[in-house]
Amino acid sequence: MKRLRTKRVREPVARGDGRRILVDRLWPRGVSKQTAAVHFWSKGTAPSDALRKWYRHDPAKWDEFRRRYFAELDAAPEAVAELRAEIEGARGAVTLVFDSKEEKKNNASALREYLGA
Repeated sequence: MKRLRTKRVREPVARGDGRRILVDRLWPRGVSKQTAAVHFWSKGTAPSDALRKWYRHDPAKWDEFRRRYFAELDAAPEAVAELRAEIEGARGAVTLVFDSKEEKKNNASALREYLGA
């Protein structure tokens, strides 16, 4: 598995980002497709709306969020396989982009961990 980076979708696009994969279920409000410069949108690997609303980026819920999110990913093998294929097919760097203001304990970081990157 390639080394994956994570980055807020609202940060400026950089050459080193490589292939940018959006890992949120909803398109970031107020961000144009041109500004986001997303190559692939992996909606199927994003946390469910119920899980996202339950978590609300509460650091005290981080471990339980990861456990529940990993269970959701385990239950979505086709979406995970599609994401893995996108990552492996990329030439060079791959960046998982997300819209959360929480830069460390977010779904992209958990997803990177789940993928073993």
